[in-house]
Amino acid sequence: MALLQVNFHSSSLNGLTSFNALLPTDVPEEMKDPASYQRPVKALYLLHGYTGNYMDWITGTKISELSEKYNLAVFMPSGNNSFYLDDTDKGELFAEYVGNELVDVTRKMFHLSDRKEDTFIGGLSMGGYGALRTGLKYDRFGGIIALSSALIHYEIGEMAQNSKDGMANDYAKDVKANYNYYARVFGDLKKLLESDKNPEVLIRMRKAQKTEIPAIYMACGTEDFLLDVNLRFHEFLTAEKVDHVFDQTPGIHNWDFWNAQIQKAVPWALGI
Repeated sequence: MALLQVNFHSSSLNGLTSFNALLPTDVPEEMKDPASYQRPVKALYLLHGYTGNYMDWITGTKISELSEKYNLAVFMPSGNNSFYLDDTDKGELFAEYVGNELVDVTRKMFHLSDRKEDTFIGGLSMGGYGALRTGLKYDRFGGIIALSSALIHYEIGEMAQNSKDGMANDYAKDVKANYNYYARVFGDLKKLLESDKNPEVLIRMRKAQKTEIPAIYMACGTEDFLLDVNLRFHEFLTAEKVDHVFDQTPGIHNWDFWNAQIQKAVPWALGI
């Protein structure tokens, strides 16, 4: 197993950035799923949550073991607190970075399959939202893993200026996140629910354009404060007859839940 920290100049972010890469090299035979090593290396792009960085998935889960077992390259970028959206004023295009540039850069650097069906995106909390939005907006991914997704657009789309109540503030209760922050990240909040920053809009756009919708795996703990919004999106997908998995199991918004879920979600993505 190789763990690399890659530093490069990103044109999308207009500066130097870093990501971690897990590459299944020199893996002992007893650690391998034999069938997974009969095919090209598949890729998973994993997004961290709010206030996190590119180290989180390595320190919080068994993603290294999953990479080794299933011949899966895993790439973990830093998204700051951007919700993986583009900030054109600052010139930091995190959606473009994750949805296009990072995929292209890693395919050039490493020996990966270049097929969409061998390319996956996943994340937790803020990164779960980012995985859904990016995976639906950019036609680069065959599957989406969204754990405890911060689908807070449902609430902040109706948020009053100077509001301090509601789930949006529960989500960011330990940091400085307020109306001005959400408006900066998501744009005009009054138009948010009708914009392509709402994954529902992207689903409808793909259906209208007759574009294939990536496979979706969602999970949320029954005691997670984000359960309601995850249920709302699950119900939307069900009503739209979009095939997906929604795993609602006991758990809260923590690494115990995400570690257990990523061990379910990776085999699901790989069709194992």
